[in-house]
Amino acid sequence: MLSNLGNILLFSKVLLSLTIIYFSYQCIKSSREIIFKKIYQISLLQSTLVLGCFFTLIAAYVVSDFSLINVYQNSHTAKPLFYKISGTWGNHEGSLLLWIIILTLFSFLFLIYNNNHPKNYRLYTLIIQNILILGFLFFILFNSNPFLSLSPIPKEGLGLNPILQDPALAIHPPLLYLGFVGSSIYFSAAIASLITNYSEKSFAFSIKNWVLISWGFQTLGILVGSIWAYYELGWGGFWFWDPVENASLLPWFAMTALLHSLLVLEKRNLLYFWVIVLCLITFTLSVTGTFLVRSGILNSVHTFASDPSRGIYILSFLSVMIFGSLFLLLNKYRKENKLIYSNSKETFVLINNWFMMFYLLTVLVGTLYPIFTDVLTNNKISVGPPFYNTVILPVVVIFLFFMAIGPKAKWVKNRFDNLGYFALLLFLALVVNFSIIYFFKSSTILSNLVIISSLFLILSSFFDLVNSILKSRFDLARTISHISFGFLVLFIGLNHNFSIEKDFNMKVGEVKSFDNYEIQLQNLELKTYNNYKAIIGNLKIKNILLKEERTLNPEIRIYDNPETLTYEAAIKTNLIKDYYLTMSNIDRSEFYNIKFQKKPLMIWIWISVAMLVFGGFLRIFKNAKIN
Repeated sequence: MLSNLGNILLFSKVLLSLTIIYFSYQCIKSSREIIFKKIYQISLLQSTLVLGCFFTLIAAYVVSDFSLINVYQNSHTAKPLFYKISGTWGNHEGSLLLWIIILTLFSFLFLIYNNNHPKNYRLYTLIIQNILILGFLFFILFNSNPFLSLSPIPKEGLGLNPILQDPALAIHPPLLYLGFVGSSIYFSAAIASLITNYSEKSFAFSIKNWVLISWGFQTLGILVGSIWAYYELGWGGFWFWDPVENASLLPWFAMTALLHSLLVLEKRNLLYFWVIVLCLITFTLSVTGTFLVRSGILNSVHTFASDPSRGIYILSFLSVMIFGSLFLLLNKYRKENKLIYSNSKETFVLINNWFMMFYLLTVLVGTLYPIFTDVLTNNKISVGPPFYNTVILPVVVIFLFFMAIGPKAKWVKNRFDNLGYFALLLFLALVVNFSIIYFFKSSTILSNLVIISSLFLILSSFFDLVNSILKSRFDLARTISHISFGFLVLFIGLNHNFSIEKDFNMKVGEVKSFDNYEIQLQNLELKTYNNYKAIIGNLKIKNILLKEERTLNPEIRIYDNPETLTYEAAIKTNLIKDYYLTMSNIDRSEFYNIKFQKKPLMIWIWISVAMLVFGGFLRIFKNAKIN
């Protein structure tokens, strides 16, 4: 029954998308300056039905309807209700249905909230968006249908991968999809802008909040995924340059460059084609990430599927998107005649864009290079942190200085009459950096430069905030975002410099000593829970220098549905540092491998990203107030 209902709703959505495209085109040809009422009505019905389709799949998971292949493969009766619901989008087919929901809702919301913009521009945006919706609908219906039935009906399901049964991972995909699927609406708007010649400031006003919304949710999604990987996968850090992590980061670089380009388009009516290109690149990279995750060409704990036919469809769809938008762009491109002075705020925004493009290309090459190497030479290689640290970190130092100086520059032409001010900031940053070295320990020249440049940005943004408050005109959103980014880089640098990692084998009762620490494996305990058994270690960590003791309890979990072994990290967190322990058995012997890490300031890395997002959302509210 639920299978039939879900398929009927999916096919109904196809018909509704075609109807919207038809009536939108008829409305464009009409001489009336208003959009047909029936287009609003059909768009509302379309959004309602796609939500109904999604709730149908949720209902199938809640009641454990194993007549659906999707439910059978990703759930079982003993799974907690929360994870039954989150399992709806924790798989390939369900996640694509979530894609359709976001595509549809953004289409409808753009239609009703952008009513002060020209009719044809809005209608072409609606048409392009519904073409995208149809592309993914056909993918779902013919290749990845979550409502395929199974006969005979099994009594029990296979269950969801235990590492996916986690609160953070339950909210990670929806947040991330609101980010990179939400970028579809300004992809569609960019193409509509080229078709209708609707450009300049008005176009920037029409998409700026949509860019901020998608950027904010994308950043939140990356943050939650990073936190999940930290405590669930046993890696012990905030980022590992995993290929699928990189796939989520690529659109973020383009979004960030787009946000800054929109400022110039608003203020100076410049960089229109930068804005268009970045709109197109952002969603193209989102679909590229989808191709990488679902084609089976990447090895990662994050990958959804390994069906080559799915990859071929997405690759074909992606190719049509790229070549179609490129053809239109090249036909419409015209050189901007306005002069941009090298000593202006516009130039600093352009510099920011080129930095973002450099980061984007570096991560893209690092992600795709192993794939091409595997195809051409049949040698599997991996590109890890050493590559990214070597290439990106020196550039980050320069970028942070430009990021601090740029907001002080004036539009059109700047006189650079504040060099003394910047020299003072640099002196203060040097003093703080050398204080850190003196009181703690020395580090590499590059890490010192990273800390100095991040302090320079923090101090510059802080004094800018104080000065602006005194003058009763300040950009709180921008200042919070810039300070937060400076603190993010600072805490990452300090975390890297002062981390401790030790790996050793020990048995119950044994004590290991290193630096100023002692670790003892006191005992092991076996516990049985609803859907797994756990071997719990009891380890005492003593900091001899600080006369501090902590007890941590890492676990080895054995799941039945499906049969899986996982290693749960034990973490003690405070405002200064994290103690991080993982435990695994060695060949069923009496010895256990213990990995100990001390991670300074980890919580402040998360807080910095959260504040960065807060600054972005603050900008949305400011824009809403102005408009």
